Amino acid sequence: MAAGKGTRMKSALPKVLHRLGGRALLAHVMDCAAQLSARQAVVITGHGAMQVEAACAGRTGAAAGLGLKFARQEPQLGTGHAVQQALPFLDDDGITLVLSGDVPLTQATTLRALLAECDGQRLALLTLSMADPTGYGRIVRAGSQASAQVRAIVEHKDASEAERAIQEIYSGIMAVPTRLLRRWLARLDNKNAQNEYYLTDIVKFAVEGGVAVVAHQITDAAQVAGVNSPVQLAELERVYQQRLATTLMEQGVRLADPARLDVRGTLECGQDVEIDVNCVFEGQVSLGQGVRVGANCVIANAVIEAGAVIHPFTHIDGEKLGVQVGEGALVGPFARLRPGARLGAEVHIGNFVEVKNSTLARGAKANHLAYLGDATVGERVNYGAGSITANYDGANKHRTVIEADVHIGSNCVLVAPVTIGEGGTVGGGSTITKDVPAGALSVARGKQVNQANWSRPAKQAKA
Repeated sequence: MAAGKGTRMKSALPKVLHRLGGRALLAHVMDCAAQLSARQAVVITGHGAMQVEAACAGRTGAAAGLGLKFARQEPQLGTGHAVQQALPFLDDDGITLVLSGDVPLTQATTLRALLAECDGQRLALLTLSMADPTGYGRIVRAGSQASAQVRAIVEHKDASEAERAIQEIYSGIMAVPTRLLRRWLARLDNKNAQNEYYLTDIVKFAVEGGVAVVAHQITDAAQVAGVNSPVQLAELERVYQQRLATTLMEQGVRLADPARLDVRGTLECGQDVEIDVNCVFEGQVSLGQGVRVGANCVIANAVIEAGAVIHPFTHIDGEKLGVQVGEGALVGPFARLRPGARLGAEVHIGNFVEVKNSTLARGAKANHLAYLGDATVGERVNYGAGSITANYDGANKHRTVIEADVHIGSNCVLVAPVTIGEGGTVGGGSTITKDVPAGALSVARGKQVNQANWSRPAKQAKA
């Protein structure tokens, strides 16, 4: 179910598209459904339907192969009314698993247990005991024992004082044989405090029809926690990040402080990886064996191979082209690697150096205050401080080729397209517009002129 407006989010963005861990809330739910080998997913949309449907169409990850259909709920008249819209897409020989698009942390193992409880014959409810169940539907049983038969779910607004004292709540997640669901949904009415069609009313229909209603009770509240406000979203973000951090540490990753890590995508780590505080990982990031990441780095869509060191305050963003950092390379501090940067083994990229769409071969170095864009750099090149490749002529990008063992002096401008031949040297302060032959020294700057006994202009005294 993904039709709600999410008024308390105070946002123009549909609630289910707000992000947790770098991905939409709904994407988490769909990925979980995909792990169950579901026949198909029916997304019930309403508020912001076009945005939600477009986001689902571009799904990635586990949900990419999930068959998907959409049902519109307009207007929104309650949870029962929402599921009624999906009925035309449901086959009677299956089990319908009802999930909420704003409940992102439910685990596939929990849902498998719920489906097993249903077994195609029973109505199975996912429940939880809460010290403060305010706002949740209460599980009413035939007796006081936890194993007693479930008789009804009573919504908070419709509950009596005695019912509000019940601490077992309905999570909003259920598994139900579709053939029975179709029959029960046809009987719903909106005679309640909210004038809505409650999906939870099917429990009483099941009881009346002699169908067993079972509750699979869990203790992990985060798995059924929904997002209704920015505060709740932030709270779940911390839960999500803490669980990811714990998983990484259990795999052997050393985190300086698990509370100061943000993974907004997928992070894969080899053995003996070390990550300092306040690092953010986005998209798909792979860290090879023995990689060390310094404090306050932002790394997105990159492969960093074994033994590389990413010094503090480095920004790496591969976007669609990706970034690759070779074995034993040193990057940063305060370096920036942009899409298409490919660093070979033992390359050094130092402070305030930017690399974009460029390949640097083994042992090449650009240690200070430099720019390499649309360049091919050979082995053991030394690229001087303040030097740049002028790769854009105002209309098109051009490539610079710097062959092996070249030395580029400080404050040089290499105007592409240009090739610096193997072993060549470019004198500091040169602007190079023509190819440099292998082994040659090229100097392209104005002749120095010295004027003896020259006096600087002096300020005139005020009258």
